[in-house]
Amino acid sequence: MKFTTPFAAALGAASQLQARDIWDPKMTYPTTGTVWTSGQPHTVTWETADAPPSNTGEGKAHILLRSGDFKTPAVLVHDMDLRVGQANVVVSDVITGEDFSLILFGDSDNWGDTSTINGPVPT
Repeated sequence: MKFTTPFAAALGAASQLQARDIWDPKMTYPTTGTVWTSGQPHTVTWETADAPPSNTGEGKAHILLRSGDFKTPAVLVHDMDLRVGQANVVVSDVITGEDFSLILFGDSDNWGDTSTINGPVPT
């Protein structure tokens, strides 16, 4: 009896959970072959037409910059509204490289294409 009461309560709580709409918007810029220069402003864009109506997206998305196998990406934008479809970024001084990619992180993480960033420090 002692086991069934908490078990029944847990089942009741679990049945109240609602399905969540996971949105994985496609990043449209930058694309493969894009070359940025560090210190210059750029506008990252992504598709918004397929956003689920229940997704508020406000203050829940981030844009991260990663390079190669680097495990800790740099945060370029945080707490933004994913429904806007764009965000302005400035990449700080980085070593010049051809294996940079952006991660659009909201409900799920959406990796952008690999691109090049020309930094003040050559490779």
